[in-house]
Amino acid sequence: MYAIVEIKGKQFRVEKNLELDIPKINDKVGSKIEFNKSLFINEDGKISTNKNLKVVAKVLSHETEKKVIVFKQKRRKGYQKKNGHKQPYTKILIQDLKSASKKTVKKSTSSKKIDTKAKKSTSKEK
Repeated sequence: MYAIVEIKGKQFRVEKNLELDIPKINDKVGSKIEFNKSLFINEDGKISTNKNLKVVAKVLSHETEKKVIVFKQKRRKGYQKKNGHKQPYTKILIQDLKSASKKTVKKSTSSKKIDTKAKKSTSKEK
């Protein structure tokens, strides 16, 4: 079973016991996190776009990628600019893929509605 999940605006294919490098998340190392935004699920050949999937993951470490060199130059002008950048990321381990159960919410029949228009009209008169 695998799924396509959106994490911080990027899409990842996740399976159980898979290590992923995702954009930096401000959680402590060893903590568990959940991702609820599933886009695609493949269960033994059965494909669905069911949105009720919960991905449970464990934060392994916070690291930085290899340095990317940004070099700018203009011909015959003597302009050269060299910059470098290391992008931070978080390494996670996918522990479980489970379907999220919908919680039933009981509606009370004795709910009181407050008339907000009456309150607003009194404040305008002042």
